[in-house]
Amino acid sequence: MSITVKQAVLHQLQYSDPRKTAQTNLENINAPQAVPLKAHLRHSLLPLTDDVDNLLLTLHQAYQGKSKGYGVFQENSLFAQNLNLWLENDIDFLQFSASSTEALAAELSQRIFAQPGTVIVCHYSFLATDYLFFALLDHKEGMSVDDHLDIHPTHALEVQRFDVACRINLSELQNNAQSNRYLTFAKGRIGRNIGDFFLTFLGAEEGLDAKVQNQCLLQAVHDFCTENELSAPARQEVKTQVFDYCQEQIKNGEEIKLQELSEQMPTLNSRSFANFTENAGYDLEAEFPPVKNSLKTLKKFSGSGKGVTISFDASLLNGRVQWDEENDRLIIQDLPPNLRDQLEKAK
Repeated sequence: MSITVKQAVLHQLQYSDPRKTAQTNLENINAPQAVPLKAHLRHSLLPLTDDVDNLLLTLHQAYQGKSKGYGVFQENSLFAQNLNLWLENDIDFLQFSASSTEALAAELSQRIFAQPGTVIVCHYSFLATDYLFFALLDHKEGMSVDDHLDIHPTHALEVQRFDVACRINLSELQNNAQSNRYLTFAKGRIGRNIGDFFLTFLGAEEGLDAKVQNQCLLQAVHDFCTENELSAPARQEVKTQVFDYCQEQIKNGEEIKLQELSEQMPTLNSRSFANFTENAGYDLEAEFPPVKNSLKTLKKFSGSGKGVTISFDASLLNGRVQWDEENDRLIIQDLPPNLRDQLEKAK
């Protein structure tokens, strides 16, 4: 699937004092200080070329695969006010991107983890939905070889790994301002400091909790099977159906649709899964994003601690794997050959 880029622009965040580096700042552990940044602004939008389309498609695909949080703007959000000025045609896209980049530079300059980078702001559509993408991309050092076989240093954009990024569903924001999910933001790899900072900059707070929705789904599936007194094999078959459906939604970059999922599950005692969840008050949204790690428990049991890591298919419980609850132990029959070999060599 492709995206349609409507408007896009790049700006840069640079050190106000080129003699300072973030590395020098962060190495000064005894007295960490914020490093002032300034915005270096582009004065025109990017021409809509194939290169720009390919760049934005790569960023879109990378963002699709990221762990994301959901949020809503607070009433006093300056970013939202600026966004609204653009949506109401009071300022153009270039002005909106420039003022937002300057605000980002000012906010980052107060943080000890401030780093320069390239800001990309893009308005695009995907599957008949309008989006605004806003991200700060790092640079990675590299080398290139020219036609004369000479080597030159290069500064490439980091388009697969980025932590400061958000996407706003403009269609939903304009049509359903009460939504709790029109804003998504990347949950970074390096702790909550970056994510908390970015929410502060956006003037946003967390909205839909996708992890809680997935946990509620798992509990509902468990209770659905229990209330209908399914046997262990039948119970695992239902869980496998749910898991396979969710995996397909993840693969396609789509959300879990409760009614659609219900139609793929068996109707038990003349009641569908959707009807069961509605009457039991699980407070599940009609649609919500799948969380891969949460859904694993439908197919596997796993855990680690005190130097032991165990993982096995849920279907093996009460078969090859027996749980002795009273003595707090697992009995595993037919060990994997490679594990048995290691044990024999260690005797």
